Amino acid sequence: MMSRDAAATRRRILEHARGHFAERGYAAVTVKGVSDAAGVSPNLITRYFGGKEGLFLAATRVEIPVADSFDGDRSELGARLAASIVRRWFGAPGEDPLLVLHRASGERPQAAEALAGFLDANSLEPLTRYLRDSGLDAAEARGRAAAIDAFVLGVSTRRRVLRAELGDPDELREWLGATIQRLVDG
Repeated sequence: MMSRDAAATRRRILEHARGHFAERGYAAVTVKGVSDAAGVSPNLITRYFGGKEGLFLAATRVEIPVADSFDGDRSELGARLAASIVRRWFGAPGEDPLLVLHRASGERPQAAEALAGFLDANSLEPLTRYLRDSGLDAAEARGRAAAIDAFVLGVSTRRRVLRAELGDPDELREWLGATIQRLVDG
């Protein structure tokens, strides 16, 4: 007889849900499809998450360790950010909740709002603070941070959401790093 482990079951459901939402978007995913993939009853999804909407919200809880890239001189910020971005993008497909949110933002206003708020709080604002703390005035720091944010979001949309090839990770990291650094330097 298999022992029951609610936490492990919940993690397994979320893992499969992230994969399904990342690959198919919100509308095409069904509770039954996720439950079948996770090897559980659809009733467990209802019990743990309250249904598809709750499952989606749980599957799109995101963390970006942007602050890890701020440890160092501004002249190397582009390389540090690019390395972090490429690591995330080349992680296991379907495992990135940010990709799930990004793909769903076109079909779910709540997802678009959540993505915008998340990026403001976890990318744009910390980057603005870092640039200001590194010697730029507030307006210039905000403008450069906004340009970096828009550039990275645009590349992410093109290469991840529209499902174009990411290409070679080393070339992508080098190109992103050089381009981000140009935006950092103004």
